[in-house]
Amino acid sequence: MKKVLILFAHPTFEKSRANLTLIKHIKDIAGVTFHDLYERYPDFHIDVEKEQELLNQHDVIVWHHPFYWYSCPPLMKQWIDMVLEFNWAYGPSGKALTSKACINVITTGGSKDLYCTEGTNSFTVNQFLRPFEQTANLCGMDYFPPYAVMGTYTLTDKQLTQHGKEYAKLIDLFQKDLKIAAAEGCFFSNNIPQLKQD
Repeated sequence: MKKVLILFAHPTFEKSRANLTLIKHIKDIAGVTFHDLYERYPDFHIDVEKEQELLNQHDVIVWHHPFYWYSCPPLMKQWIDMVLEFNWAYGPSGKALTSKACINVITTGGSKDLYCTEGTNSFTVNQFLRPFEQTANLCGMDYFPPYAVMGTYTLTDKQLTQHGKEYAKLIDLFQKDLKIAAAEGCFFSNNIPQLKQD
């Protein structure tokens, strides 16, 4: 069974109805490490060696965060800047993350129709996440399309619970060695065919 590391970054987690629901469904799954970066590093002093050790111990890396100004909260960006070092994560000798699976799990206040050429945000979520995709590519990881929970302010508790169950199923698929080919043609990992099967 593949081991999954959830790198979670939300500076006001306790106020996020959507993320509280998502996390409730996955944090106690066997083989999953839930790592709350803001809880662990409130002073932003990241223990690079410890974080690299965590990455070495896991097969699947999940960047779980709200969509803050078309990116991630600042602590996650600092984590990427500091932890993914040259000749460790990338570069001539940087092979530590090769072939690991990687995915963004995000929540957005805006609905899906706002994230397109015709929408007020002008670009798709996938286009905004290109730096994450390229980071994964540079580190030799298999980058999956994002799992996105959008329009969170208008979702009912029932709809959020359904997303939580889907998130747990996605983690289960990763633990059973979900291949990148399964996401071919999918704009979001929400649409991976195996995720929709009972």
